[in-house]
Amino acid sequence: MKKFAKRLLALGVAGVMALSLAACGGGGSSAPAGSDSGSTGGGAAAGGEKITLIMSQRDEFLSSLEAGALAKAKELGVNLITQDANSDQNKVVQYVQTAAADGQKAVIVNVVDPTACGSVIEAAGDMKVVFVNRVPDDTSILNENAVYVGSDEHTSGKFQGDFLAKYFKEQGKTDIKYILLNGIIGQTSTTLRTESVLKALADGGINATETTAPLACMYDRAKAIDMITPVLSDKSKEFDCIISNNDAMALGAIEAAKNAGLDPSSFPIVGIDATADGRQAIKDGTMAMSVFQDPNGQGGGAVQAAVNLINGAALNEGTSFDVDETGFILWVPFEEVTPDNVAEYDNR
Repeated sequence: MKKFAKRLLALGVAGVMALSLAACGGGGSSAPAGSDSGSTGGGAAAGGEKITLIMSQRDEFLSSLEAGALAKAKELGVNLITQDANSDQNKVVQYVQTAAADGQKAVIVNVVDPTACGSVIEAAGDMKVVFVNRVPDDTSILNENAVYVGSDEHTSGKFQGDFLAKYFKEQGKTDIKYILLNGIIGQTSTTLRTESVLKALADGGINATETTAPLACMYDRAKAIDMITPVLSDKSKEFDCIISNNDAMALGAIEAAKNAGLDPSSFPIVGIDATADGRQAIKDGTMAMSVFQDPNGQGGGAVQAAVNLINGAALNEGTSFDVDETGFILWVPFEEVTPDNVAEYDNR
């Protein structure tokens, strides 16, 4: 009886501590940009698995991905700790090492440099690794202990190219000039988004030539404004559309066009991500279309994948997503967003 009473007392103390921690936790909110401190998803079950999510940075899309991960962690009773690497790959590795030293069984990583994923796996040691959103430059490093959760970038640009091909054909145009806003040069997503949109245009019977060399805007809205303003202000530069590797840069192009006295609704500007601001621009008629990249699907899918790896379950167990032929990639599909269906994505 005494042993039983002691066990009840211990459980009661543990319960009080758990409630206290829950009251002081982050409750699923994101830490401020630039913060090195971790935020813990509230509602984790006592004794739940602890997993670290390492963010390369926090823009609108990645912040939504983080929120999706925290929501899924709460649902699964996982204690999810998030860290912001502030675009520093060395910090990514340091946070992985910290998680390993803490005895965690899995880590989720949104890398700064997709060419450095090998060093992440090495730093992880015996931990399972889930790369999210930014695919490793060399996918042959993926295996039963290191997987990827994200969207197939071959299809993102294709949606843009197919839309533009149809748009210009309806205008009776087969020869066009475009301005291209690139993300981070050398990053797989940038390369594939660019290649796939140009291929889709060509496949659609459109002869597309560049007005100027691609503008490297680093997926950043302010950078896009700075880079495209001189082009839009030069009346000798003719163009029929603006193609952007993401919504943030497309929104920068819209602002720059207005500042240059141009009507952004008079020519198609296309983006990728279908962020809240991007969707509003589509509703306003200043952005022609975007491509929905599901942040909740990627963030939540990454947490589910980490739990599945720990439990030895199938990678896509608990999700509606498909696994590629290797079994090491969980695909979260892209979807076309236009004025006809944009309202459907407001609660996604």
